[in-house]
Order: sequence, then structure tokens, then C-alpha cells
Amino acid sequence: MHRFDHPITGIVEVEPDVFVISLTEGYTTHESHLVRIDVNGWTPGEPVSPEIIFTFDDRVRALNGSCLLYPGVLAIADCFAGLIWRVDLGQGARSATARVWLAHDTMADDPDSEVAPPPQPGVNGVRYSARTGYLYYTSTAQKVFMRVPVDPAALDPAGGAEFVAAIDNADDFCVDEDAGFAYVTRHRANTLDRVPLTPRHGSEVRHLAGDPFDEVLVGPSSAVWGRSPGDYGRVIYVTTDGGTTAPPDGTVRNAALLRVELHAQAER
Repeated sequence: MHRFDHPITGIVEVEPDVFVISLTEGYTTHESHLVRIDVNGWTPGEPVSPEIIFTFDDRVRALNGSCLLYPGVLAIADCFAGLIWRVDLGQGARSATARVWLAHDTMADDPDSEVAPPPQPGVNGVRYSARTGYLYYTSTAQKVFMRVPVDPAALDPAGGAEFVAAIDNADDFCVDEDAGFAYVTRHRANTLDRVPLTPRHGSEVRHLAGDPFDEVLVGPSSAVWGRSPGDYGRVIYVTTDGGTTAPPDGTVRNAALLRVELHAQAER
């Protein structure tokens, strides 16, 4: 559809077939933008016309995962600044304003980590659950899965960040509000894990795929539910980078889009 010159780290469908993507020009300049792409009426093979709708100020370090808090309101992780941005979109998502939504120690990266480069990000994946009233996030460097209560009217934090479970190598995830679990991609560990949404249930963290090692599941990154009838809670689409940052045997595979189907026996 379109090739950008710089890394794209987040994507949210803000209106039917209208997407806002996060574009970070580099970890040295830190220049970051939000770009609007409208594919209403688009035909495969035709060009698209990305439109920059917002450029962040010099507080930004590296945009990462993103999600909707409410129609027209985004939460975006800044994994090296150790904070989450709130972005309010204008009409038709053609403009935007941004402010810091929350900063917390558990969102910080770890510059002294002994993990091989590239450096481990702090706050990484973010997902909001309206039913539970919490925004959840992973912090790769801090090896935690966290939640923050959200004021349903103001959409601002209604309290401090709360520890939910310990999990290392966590990247992004999707949330099953019915079952009470998140399904977390562990990027360098090459697994998909089930993690409870409520504290004091850390013993319920489970590997669902990739342990033992699965050649298909190398470098899992983002995860999102399918949108066909019956997909929610059952079918997850997972992107992989083929092991670009940590190939398990030194060999990088092709990046892939995987379809993961959950079965009752997988909840053991």
C-alpha cells in the first residue's frame, strides 16, 4: 500500500477504514509523527495518500503501541521516555493535540540491561478495556504487566499504576474481557502467553504457543482479535518479525502474519 522511509510502530483504526499510524524517524533525532491513512473506496494496487496530522515536541523519545481510549482519543506508549501520551483527534482525524497521560517508574527502559542490543523498551503494548475500566500495559525492560484505572468520563487516570503479573520479553497483547485474560506476545522468547487481567493471579500465567519451540512463531510482536463473527476470544492475528532482534539459532526468518486459533484445551 505504501512504503515509508522510517519505522512504523503503532496502528489504530479510529473510524471505519481510517487509520492513524505512529511514525518515529529515528532513535537519535526522536522526531515522531502521527499519520492518517484513509482507505475508504481504496482498491488494491492503487496508491494511498498518507497525511501527517501531528508532530510531537522534543519530549518524545520513541512511540510504540497504541490503542483507542474512546472514539477520537488515543493512548500511545513512549517506550524510551517511560510514559503514555494521550492524543485527542480533531474532526475526521485530520488534526490532533497531545499531552502526557501518565508517567510511571514501571514504564522506564533499562539502559544498563545486559540483554543484547537493540535496547529493551519500557512501556510497550497498551490496550484499554472499557468493561473492566482499566488501561493495561506491558513494560519489556521492567518485565511486568500493569493496569491503570481510567475515569470513564474524563478518560484520564483515576489512580496509580498497579502490578498485575510478572512476565519477561513481553511486547504487545490483546484482551479478552469475557474470559478475564490478556494474550501477550513475548517477542524475544518466541511464545504467546495467557496472562490474567486481575492482580494476585500471577500463577495463572501460561505459555499457549511456542513452548516447545515452534518454527512458525519466531519474533511475535503485535496481537489483535479477528473481526469475523465468533472470532473474539477465539481467533488472534499475530505479526512476527521472523526473529530480527533475537533469532533463536542465528537465522532470521521471513516476517509473517499468523492466524492463531484458541481451543478450550489451550486454557489448561
